[in-house]
Amino acid sequence: MNYSTQISWQTVKSEFQRIWGYQDFRPPQGEIINCLLAKQDALILMPTGGGKSICFQLPALLQTGLTLVVSPLVALMENQVQELRERDLPAALLHSELPSFEKRQILQLIANQKIRLLYLSPETLLSPPVWEKLSHPQIIINGIILDEAHCLVQWGDTFRPTYRRLGVVREALLKTKPPGTKITLAAFTATADPLAQNIIQSTLNLINPVIFRLNPYRENIQPKVSIAWTPQGKKQQLLKFIKARVNTSGLIYVRSRRDSENLAAWLQEMGYVTTGYHAGLGAVERRQIEAKWLSGKMPFVVCTSAFGMGINKADVRWVVHFHAPLLLSEYVQEIGRAGRDGKPADALTLVSEPTGWLDPEDKNRQKFFVDKLRSQYQIATRLSQKVPPTGEVNAIAKEFSDGELALALLHSQGKLQWLDPFHYQIIATDKNQNFSQMQAVKQMRQYLYTRKCRWQFLLDAFGFGEEAKNCGHCDRCCKN
Repeated sequence: MNYSTQISWQTVKSEFQRIWGYQDFRPPQGEIINCLLAKQDALILMPTGGGKSICFQLPALLQTGLTLVVSPLVALMENQVQELRERDLPAALLHSELPSFEKRQILQLIANQKIRLLYLSPETLLSPPVWEKLSHPQIIINGIILDEAHCLVQWGDTFRPTYRRLGVVREALLKTKPPGTKITLAAFTATADPLAQNIIQSTLNLINPVIFRLNPYRENIQPKVSIAWTPQGKKQQLLKFIKARVNTSGLIYVRSRRDSENLAAWLQEMGYVTTGYHAGLGAVERRQIEAKWLSGKMPFVVCTSAFGMGINKADVRWVVHFHAPLLLSEYVQEIGRAGRDGKPADALTLVSEPTGWLDPEDKNRQKFFVDKLRSQYQIATRLSQKVPPTGEVNAIAKEFSDGELALALLHSQGKLQWLDPFHYQIIATDKNQNFSQMQAVKQMRQYLYTRKCRWQFLLDAFGFGEEAKNCGHCDRCCKN
């Protein structure tokens, strides 16, 4: 794929080698970089550990102006910006936890065009002081990158409604810039099934995007699902697993902050050097835990999904899901932390017995999620009868509890359009409600109890069915 750019390919490669020290790109990194330099929209699906960040960081550093990287988690932003700053590169991040004076400093750096990469959450992007600064005609914006784009699908309908407004950000910014300005828009993710890919493209209003799809199969990762018949039995299985892997690096995933703290405390009582990690911890504490784990001083961490995105450790030999994720996209993301060095790695998921009679925890967690989602859809439907046909999102959020979330749900159902990032219009339509999240929960359960090859199931689910075959090394293949 050849795109004409004003930057020679020799310059691209030499800067890549100077900054990161690698001799050449991995396929398709070079094509993606070329695409973004040519101002083409793109949707990129690359497995965890495939080098996605370089694909948007290098084009941003090669151009005069600012590239916005919209990212879901503060921990993820902190990790990427720290790595860039250690290389003395012009990157910054903005989030709600920063002191006011730091925010002002960064906004001043933006005004002086001293930053090439600005990391921020969807909510921070659309906050008044940041939006006002970015909308200034003199601020050159080259691109908008949606990192971990699957979060738009996973969270945009449930608790991060601002994701649903990102599709009109580019158009609104272009209205404030000189005529002829181009802003490229690209979405990066490791996990998006065909439905999720369509939702990302339509929600972001990607224009004729170039699509890069890499098979998520990792032949060195050995998935296994084990049924635990009682809560105590689940803990005993976990102990047996980690005892057999002394002096190796791993991760234990749970689904909530409380679970993280409680399970870590129990393992500490058992004599293990570990701790809980979740989004509720402060930045300094998160940094300390990450450093201990990366250096091997702490063999494993008991964590929520807040841990792992953007943290690169090659020799992770195992990942345990003490609680199964609700969605396959989360599962593939999290097992992808293991075996980045290409050596064998285990991915164990512990699940309660399917009836829920002896241990109802998994069944109750799934039911809670589905009931909450169904309730949110019902609230959105009722609210659509009360809100004005056109209006401003912040005003609705003040007047109605869950008002912003309801507007996002109406948008996902095709019953609302965003006129700009702050104003909406209700649309008369006969479209049925979109219960894609509920279907995704059922799909995860099907995976946990399937009798077929685990990897074959995953490849089918993510649209690579034509490449699927028995892997020969998952628990189902070994049993068969």
